[in-house]
Amino acid sequence: MKYKNHSGVYLRPSSRDSLWGLETTCVGRQLISIHGTYPPLIHPREYLYNSQEGRVLDEYQLVYLVTGEGIFESSHCPIRRIQSGDIFMLFPGEWHPYRPLVETGWEEYWVGFKGAEMDAKVQNGFFNVHAPVFRLGLSDDLAGLYARILDLSEKADTGYQQLTAGIISHMLGIVYSRSMTGRRIVPKIEEMVSQAKIYISANLRLNIYPEQIAGHLNVNHSYFCRKFKEYTDFSPARYILETRIQHSKQLLCSTTLNSQEIAYECGFETPRYFCMAFRKNVGMTPLEYRRMVCGEPD
Repeated sequence: MKYKNHSGVYLRPSSRDSLWGLETTCVGRQLISIHGTYPPLIHPREYLYNSQEGRVLDEYQLVYLVTGEGIFESSHCPIRRIQSGDIFMLFPGEWHPYRPLVETGWEEYWVGFKGAEMDAKVQNGFFNVHAPVFRLGLSDDLAGLYARILDLSEKADTGYQQLTAGIISHMLGIVYSRSMTGRRIVPKIEEMVSQAKIYISANLRLNIYPEQIAGHLNVNHSYFCRKFKEYTDFSPARYILETRIQHSKQLLCSTTLNSQEIAYECGFETPRYFCMAFRKNVGMTPLEYRRMVCGEPD
C-alpha cells in the first residue's frame, strides 16, 4: 500500500516485508525555493511538523542536501549549519527540527526505513544519535540511488521492498565508509558538474536546455558548457541525450511500456524523434533492441 504526492511516496510495508530485516517507509525529493515555506503542507499527517518546534518519528531517515544551506539539531546534537553535500540521519524516538535558510532554500532527497537490520547497526556502534550529520560532498551517484528507490517505490512491483532495502544498505555502507575516511575535498568544477547531472536526472521528462542548467547553477552559460565538456568529454546537450538513451534502454528491458510511453518518460519531444535518435545512437530500433538485447520474443 502507498500514498503518493508530488514530492514523494509514502509506503505501508506488509508484515512479511518486515521479516526481510529492512523495510522502506517513504522516499522523495523536493526543492524549496528562496523564501519558500518549509516544510510544505503536502505530507501525510504523521510526517507533518513545525520546523521550529521539531518532531519525533518512529523510523530512520537519510536526508541528502544537493543544493542550499540550512539548520539542523536534535536531542543529542547541538544546533549546527548544514549545506549542500551533507547527509543527515534521523533516528526513531529522537526529537529533531531542521529547515533551509530562507536566503538560500535547498533541494533535498530523503528515504525513510526501519527494521532489525538497521537497529543492529546502531546497537553495534556503526551509527549513533550523537553524530547524525555526515559531510560526504556532492555525488550524482548517491543522488541516483535515491532516484532509483523512488522509481521502484512508485511502480511498487512485486519484490520492490527487497530491492529498495538492498539499495538502502548500499547507501548506509557509503555513508559509513565516507565517515571513516573523511570528506573528500571536491573541486568547484566537479561540484558544478555533479549538480548539473543531478538536475538533468531529476528533470529528464522535461525539456532541458544548457541555458536552463547554467541558470539553475547561477553560472555563465558559456563557462558552464566549456567546463562541463572539459570534465565529462560531452557537451551538456550531448550528455542529456545520452542520459535519455540510457534510461530508455533500462525501460525497454525492465518494463512493458511502448515506444510512445518511453518517449514521454525519457523526455523526448515525440515518439518519432525518440525512435530516430535511438536508432542513430544504438544502431537498431527500440523494438529490435527489446527483442535482441532484453530477450523479448518476436
